[in-house]
Amino acid sequence: VQLQAFGGGLVQAGGSLRLSCAASGRTFSSYAMGWFRQAPGKEREFVAAISWSGGSTYYADSVKGQFTISRDNAKNTVYLQMNSLKPEDTAVYYCAADSDPIATMVDDYWGQGTLVTVSS
Repeated sequence: VQLQAFGGGLVQAGGSLRLSCAASGRTFSSYAMGWFRQAPGKEREFVAAISWSGGSTYYADSVKGQFTISRDNAKNTVYLQMNSLKPEDTAVYYCAADSDPIATMVDDYWGQGTLVTVSS
């Protein structure tokens, strides 16, 4: 599966962005999907994951209540709605897919990142 993330950009603190990740292939609906991020000088970290049906979602403690992951299997797309953004949310955001449909650590396939910059 090939993944392409987009929707990043520059936003002021307190603002919102919605990232999208489009997947190729006809088996998208069988994959768990996830988002990770890597801030400058830091390691990549888990942000959120969603099961194949969208029925289960998982979040890093740092983004609970602030970010929402969702998916549209008809469009082969997973989303990350990010609200109340803070400067510490600045990072390159990556989407990922996993052949385990209920995986929480989604890491079989990776897309290129999209940069989110939050100004103070």
